[in-house]
Amino acid sequence: MLQRALLASFILLLSTTLSAQTATAQADVSPAPAVATDAAKPDRSFRDISGYRYPALSRTQGDLQSLAYALQLRDYCADERVPDDFVKAQLASFSRITGRTETCRTLLAY
Repeated sequence: MLQRALLASFILLLSTTLSAQTATAQADVSPAPAVATDAAKPDRSFRDISGYRYPALSRTQGDLQSLAYALQLRDYCADERVPDDFVKAQLASFSRITGRTETCRTLLAY
């Protein structure tokens, strides 16, 4: 009986402590900073990468993904069994990714 009472007291104490911490954490949330104006933008000249020989890994990853997509599209272009409408839709989708108008001929650049 005493163990149950202690356990109930412990659970009550724990829940009270957690709810108080949650309320404190919610009160400590500060508002988002205001958007900086052009005049207040910090100097980012330290980020100059004009001399880098290799691009960032994310750019390389994007290039490899585009290459894989282009190779698949080249296969669709070469396969006469693939319907023209499907090829056009896939080329349009790839064009949205690359930002240029893609055709079966432009895929040779990849």
